[in-house]
Amino acid sequence: MTRARPAAGGGRRLGVPPERLGRWLDGVATRHGAFTDVHADGDALAVACADGTAVTLRAPFGWVPEAPLLASFTAAAGRPRRVAVLLVRRGRWAVGVFAGPELVVSKVDSRLVQGRTAAGGWSQQRFARRRDNQTAAVVSSAADTAARVLLPHAAGLDAVAPGGDRGLVDDVLADPRLRALAALPRLAPLEVGEPTKAVLLETPQQFRAVAVHIREPGDT
Repeated sequence: MTRARPAAGGGRRLGVPPERLGRWLDGVATRHGAFTDVHADGDALAVACADGTAVTLRAPFGWVPEAPLLASFTAAAGRPRRVAVLLVRRGRWAVGVFAGPELVVSKVDSRLVQGRTAAGGWSQQRFARRRDNQTAAVVSSAADTAARVLLPHAAGLDAVAPGGDRGLVDDVLADPRLRALAALPRLAPLEVGEPTKAVLLETPQQFRAVAVHIREPGDT
């Protein structure tokens, strides 16, 4: 379960693993009273509790409302998905394919990108050009890795989960070789640090989570 954070307009937001959703909803009913209303709100499921608490849930890969609503939402949220993860920051990148929470294949790599310098004038300009060239090399190398590791699985993927530097991720996916990946649905950007194997392995906690907004009486 992802850490709860304050939500704009009041309440808090958190992510709930799909396999824990049923128990989590049972806990909501225990703490806030029986559900007095359950209805579809666009692609979200809205739940009202006896004490006035309102809960809105969004499935990570969407949901088509069907009766009974709670059961169909839970089934949609828990449906197995295959996702390509692409994490890129200056100097380091990580790619992987997940089947549900399980990592199928991955590759983590790095390339030197110089840090900032306090020098000015021509030295600063030469440094900036060198750094730009190094960043372009990172993008090219990350695209090479994505083409080698992710493309063989493209036909069976449901989505791409990007993370890291959004501009660099966009540059990687703009590589003509990665058209099949760029055409896939793109999930919300993952909140990650440096793209290491450990960070890559934790990404399913984000891209598989049911997004929850819970607002209790008195929340502002």
